[in-house]
Amino acid sequence: MDSGRDTERSSSPTGIQSPETDRNPSPPHDTNDGEGEEDLDAIGDTVYSKHWIFSTLTRLINMVTEHLEEDSEGEMPLADDDEEDLCRVWDMAMDKDVAGLLQEFKATDILLGVIAKSRCPRLTEICVGILGNIACFPETCLTLSLHEDLGVVLLLLLGEPDPPTLLETSRLLLTCLSQKDVCSLWLQRIREQTSVLVNLSFIMYCSTNTDLLEKVGELVEKLFDLDEELMKSWITADPSKEEEKADGEGRQDVASCLLEAAKQLRSESPNGLEVYLHALQLLTTTDEGMQTFAAPEGPGRKVWDFVCDVVCEDLCQSNDLSVVLLEQKSILVQAFAVLQALYRCQEQWHNRSDASLPLIGAVLRVLQYDSESKNNDANEEDTKDEQLQTLAEITAEFLADICAQIPKQTVADLVKEGHLTEKTCLTALGCLVHNYKTSFQHLQSMLSETDPRLADVVREQFPV
Repeated sequence: MDSGRDTERSSSPTGIQSPETDRNPSPPHDTNDGEGEEDLDAIGDTVYSKHWIFSTLTRLINMVTEHLEEDSEGEMPLADDDEEDLCRVWDMAMDKDVAGLLQEFKATDILLGVIAKSRCPRLTEICVGILGNIACFPETCLTLSLHEDLGVVLLLLLGEPDPPTLLETSRLLLTCLSQKDVCSLWLQRIREQTSVLVNLSFIMYCSTNTDLLEKVGELVEKLFDLDEELMKSWITADPSKEEEKADGEGRQDVASCLLEAAKQLRSESPNGLEVYLHALQLLTTTDEGMQTFAAPEGPGRKVWDFVCDVVCEDLCQSNDLSVVLLEQKSILVQAFAVLQALYRCQEQWHNRSDASLPLIGAVLRVLQYDSESKNNDANEEDTKDEQLQTLAEITAEFLADICAQIPKQTVADLVKEGHLTEKTCLTALGCLVHNYKTSFQHLQSMLSETDPRLADVVREQFPV
């Protein structure tokens, strides 16, 4: 995954909270008159004021203290002016010098106290957002991550009901996991805190918030990429032995949660869909994952049906396949990788789901495009595309699995429906002849029984 996306800075969504403004508030103006004083008060090379940030943090502490004295159990109100100033700090924290100054001012302790005591979702979101921007820089991320109490609180925040807070918390965790100096520390915390699995599963299975699902998907994908043992433990965790959520519903298995989130993002976010398909593909790389998918009552069949539908209905239905492959090839790579893995375990399903004609047709068309692009001098750039090459390799392996035992009737239907033409047939067999001889021979045998003319063409091209 793109590490830049993992450590993205977060801007305060003030436009959502304040309809009268269509941008984030401007940085505070320095009120000092003397040029020398301005230089002393400026933060690094910025025009931001140290005094203003210090006074804003002090005011935040006083706000929380006064609230606790008046109503320790209720939700703390947040005035518009205070919210606007804190959002300025949030945006300013995207600067490295400001992030460093905030650490000097013990902002982590201050913000942690506010999160724990204010009971104000908007204020919690802002505080976590500021911490998320501070964590974008290695030095400040290290200091922040070594704060044990903060580590505990952030993981518990994944159980909050407020989507904006969940989004900022997920972004902060993803940022920390992307910093090599603290990555192992956060992985250890997540392994020890079982509520992380429960809460992330709940979000993936139940949320309809596109931004939140995208960020949680990136977080889960990052965890699976970094820690195979963690992934295995999440796959094998028995939801029936865990405590039920407040609504009385138990947790679904991880694969089913990933699937539900992918369904939600299918039409809303191609990038999000790709992330969840990759997470599902990572599950198939372990024995534990394949056992889960192969189980008769497991999620394998549902995942197969969904990914087939995405490939056939969304990706490979267009008449101009070249455009789809250039724009969405990364999704196809993940989709075909998942389908190839599941195809090998479906013998154990109660209702076997052989590859459909449209799916085999999509496989043939992808291979046909790859063959034509390699033979087209004008497409020289495409032939060097590593993703397209990976897609072609995965597709060829998938076709070999399909053709190893493809029924005669299926071959006849492929010819009848126009999926298996002379051109696509020669391309397919060309992909199989050297590395997948068993599949090549079986497909050739089925052609001899169903379409002798086409079989003769094949024999001329590939003499035995």
